[in-house]
Amino acid sequence: MNKIKSFAVEYLYWLYIVACFGWLILRLAAFAQPGFSLVPVFLGLPLLLAISSGLFLNCVGCKVLGTSKSGSFWKYQIGIGVALSLVMAWVIVEVKPVAFFTGAVNTGSILQGIFNPNPDQLVPMLQALIETIYLALLATVLAIPFAFFLSFFAAKNLMFGSVWGKSVYFFIRTISTIFRSIEAIVWAIIFCVWVGIGPFAGMLALWIHSIASLIKLYSEQIENIDGGPVEAIKATGASTLQIWRYAVTPQILAPYLAFTIYRWDINVRMATIVGFVGGGGIGLALYQQQQMLAWRNVGLIMWLIALIVWVMDIFSAFIREKLVG
Repeated sequence: MNKIKSFAVEYLYWLYIVACFGWLILRLAAFAQPGFSLVPVFLGLPLLLAISSGLFLNCVGCKVLGTSKSGSFWKYQIGIGVALSLVMAWVIVEVKPVAFFTGAVNTGSILQGIFNPNPDQLVPMLQALIETIYLALLATVLAIPFAFFLSFFAAKNLMFGSVWGKSVYFFIRTISTIFRSIEAIVWAIIFCVWVGIGPFAGMLALWIHSIASLIKLYSEQIENIDGGPVEAIKATGASTLQIWRYAVTPQILAPYLAFTIYRWDINVRMATIVGFVGGGGIGLALYQQQQMLAWRNVGLIMWLIALIVWVMDIFSAFIREKLVG
């Protein structure tokens, strides 16, 4: 079975290498889309390479599955893969070093506005900043009970005792992963249509994203607890809820508080982004000023955002240090 898995890993690795080479060659040859006639080549060549390297050499698949032989061929494979990935990234991103070093003059008015902020707009922008802080705070606070409750069902060490527990574990983990993978700005667009443009939509977007993110952080902390107290209380015949209450909860409260404060710090920064699509707060003000090319107002907003993020970083770091300690 290990040999089959090793071959599968090796094939997939060579498939990636061949696909990268093929894409670069087609890109250089100015082909828009490869024809179907090339598909057998892209699928067959990695098969031959995987068979050859798997039989005679110490390949990546052998190294990954622990069936390695003598030799360092896998290191060359890794080197080729890393080099190809960097070349692919450079080409796909269309890196333009000349434009980077020569186009700075085009941003003169923007930079002048940023470093010469408009103090006349300080009061309305402070109001928007306060709205952002409390928007993020409410999203974090409302996410805590949902994430706390669901994190127990997303912890492998608590739920893998039965088939039902495994099913619930995979369901909660899958849903939280999906919700977390959808960026808060997308949730903000959805809720702006749902409840209208404003800070409530931004709060809901951060709330959904915070629940999914905290479930991951909370459940991983549960999975890292000391199993001794759990086994001791379980031996007394305690129920599942009693085990969670008396063996698990005391070990996770301090890290949970640290994670929660850190999440509030993240939400303050993310609230700026969701404001760009109508989620309220200072992000909405930033978008409006940017659309009007009022770069001095934009500069004021940017400095206010930098200030509050700096304060939140210091505050959250101090609280996390005290709680974890």
